[in-house]
Amino acid sequence: MPHTIIKLLLLVAGVTVCVTQDTQDVREARVVQTAQGPVRGYKKDDIFYFYGIPYATAPTGTRRFTAPLPGPVWMNPLEAVNNKIICLQGKFPMLDLSNYNMREDCLVVNIYMPDTEETNLPVVVYVHGGGYQIGAGAFASPSPLVRTKKVIAVTFNYRLGAHGFLCLGTENAPGNAGMKDQVALLQWVQKNIVNFGGNPNEVTIAGYSAGSSAVDLLMLSEMTKGLYNKVIPESGASVAVWSVQLDPIQNAKDFAKQLNFTNVNNINSLEEFYSTVSYEALTSDIFFGKKDSNFLFSPCIERDTGVEMFLDDAPINILTQGKYRKVPVLYGFANMEGLFRISWFEQWQESMNQRFSDFLPADLQFKNNEEKERIAKDIKEFYFGDERITAENIQGFIDYFSDIIFTFPHLRSVKLQVEAGSDSIYLYEFSFFKPHPEDAGIPEYVKNIKGAGHCAQTFTVQEAGAYDINFGPDSDEYKKMRKIMVDLWVNFITTGKPVPEGSDLPSWPPVGANRSPYMSLGEEIKLKGPLLEERTLFWEDIYERFYRSPVAPSTRKLRSEL
Repeated sequence: MPHTIIKLLLLVAGVTVCVTQDTQDVREARVVQTAQGPVRGYKKDDIFYFYGIPYATAPTGTRRFTAPLPGPVWMNPLEAVNNKIICLQGKFPMLDLSNYNMREDCLVVNIYMPDTEETNLPVVVYVHGGGYQIGAGAFASPSPLVRTKKVIAVTFNYRLGAHGFLCLGTENAPGNAGMKDQVALLQWVQKNIVNFGGNPNEVTIAGYSAGSSAVDLLMLSEMTKGLYNKVIPESGASVAVWSVQLDPIQNAKDFAKQLNFTNVNNINSLEEFYSTVSYEALTSDIFFGKKDSNFLFSPCIERDTGVEMFLDDAPINILTQGKYRKVPVLYGFANMEGLFRISWFEQWQESMNQRFSDFLPADLQFKNNEEKERIAKDIKEFYFGDERITAENIQGFIDYFSDIIFTFPHLRSVKLQVEAGSDSIYLYEFSFFKPHPEDAGIPEYVKNIKGAGHCAQTFTVQEAGAYDINFGPDSDEYKKMRKIMVDLWVNFITTGKPVPEGSDLPSWPPVGANRSPYMSLGEEIKLKGPLLEERTLFWEDIYERFYRSPVAPSTRKLRSEL
C-alpha cells in the first residue's frame, strides 16, 4: 500500500534493522543497556545517534532551583530519537525554536557512537554555549570528531537563565542548579558510557562560549573529582566578567523589579516570587544587551546552606592558591571574538562616544566617578586614539569587546594556572577566515574585516546545526583546515597532546607564564608567542588596580532582610 510503512525489526546481538517498504530506507539500529533501562539509537553515516535520553530529573514547584533528582527508569527500549527537547529559555533572533519542545524537565543526554568494533574509546563531553541563557546539546553536533572512529562524543541539556542560576543562598535557591546538572551528567557518563563502548577513565570535558566557561569552572569544583582527565575550553574562561555572578542577590532583585515585583528587600518574599512566577516571565530576557558585559544569571559562589556546593570561592582565588586539579588543557579563542558584539554597533556607537564608561566591564570598581571616567578615557584612547568611534575604526570596537569578554580572561587564567604549577596547557589562537557569501546581509563596514568570529574554532570541529549562519559552501581550503582541527582535537582527547610525536604539524609545547608559546591556527599553522602581549599587559595593569571579585550571597544581608 503506497502510504503504509511496514517495519521489519530484526534483533540480532543488540542490533536492529528497520526497513521502510515504501522508500526502501534501511536504518540500522543498536540497543544499549543503561542503568535506567535500554535505549535504541539509529545509524547514519557510520555514527549511531542516541538522542534525548533522560540523565536526571529537574525538580519542580518550590524546589525548581535546587540540584537535579535521579532520572526515570524504564523496562522497554527507549526510542532515542528525540533531538528536539530543550530547556526553558528566552528568544534569540538567530535561533528558530519553533520546532523544538521547550520544557521544564529537559535534562537529556545525546550519545554519538562510531560504528566500530573498538571498545574502551576515549570520550569527549561537550557543554553547549549560549551565555548560560540559551542553547541545547543537540543544537551542534560533534559528528566530525566521531567520524574518525577514535572517540565517542556526548552532548546534553542543562537548566538555563534564572531557572538554572538563580542564587539566593537559601535552601530552595542555593545557586548553581545548572552546574549541578552538568555534574549529574558527568556522573551519568561514569556509570553508563562503557556500555556504549567508551572508557569512563578517559573523559575530556569540552565546551564553547558559556560551555567553555562552564568546563573551566568544572575544573575548579570539588564536585567533579574523578569525573574527567582533560579539558578543552573554547572561547570562555572562568574568570570572565560574565562567568560568575558578582552580586547574586542584587541580580535577583534587579530582575524581579524588571518583572514588576517590588518587595525585593525581603528574602523570603523574593524566594516565593521566583518559586511561583511563570516560566514565561522567568525567560523573558536573555541579558545579552547589557553594556557592562554582564549576563546577570550565571554560576555563583555559593553560601553554605548544608548541601554540597559546586563553587565555594572566587575562581581567581582558587587559581591563585592552586586548589584545582592540574590536568592537560587545550585552551584558546578566535582572533576576532568581539564580532559577537557587532550587531550592537549601530545601537551603541553614539553612546560609546558620549560616555564610554558605561561600557566598562562590570568587574571593575572605582573609588569615585572621577576615577572611573579617567580610566574609561585611557581605555578608549588605547583602542581608538583621539578619534570618535565610527565604522571607519570598527576594528577597535571588535578588539575591545574581544579583550574584555574573552581574550584577556583566557590569558589571565593561563598565567595564574602556570604560576600555580599547571604544566600541560596548550594555548592557541584560531584565525582562519571563512567569508560570508555576498547575499548574507553583512553590513558594509564588516565586509572588510577578515578574521575568525566567536567560537569559529568550535564549528570547524563540530557541525553548526541550529547555530548555522549562511557561510555558503566549504572551500577546499576550509575543508583542509577542518581536517587539521579535527586531528588536533582528537589527538588531544586521545593522548593529552594536540600534536603527537612524529606529526607533520609543528611541535606544540605547553605554554609558559608569559603566554608563550602559542599555536597560531590560521592559513598558516605556526608556533608563536607571546599571545596579544601589548593588549594583555594593558589589561593586567587595570585589573591589578580595579578588579572587583564576585561574592557569595551575603549572610549579613540575608539576616537583615529576614
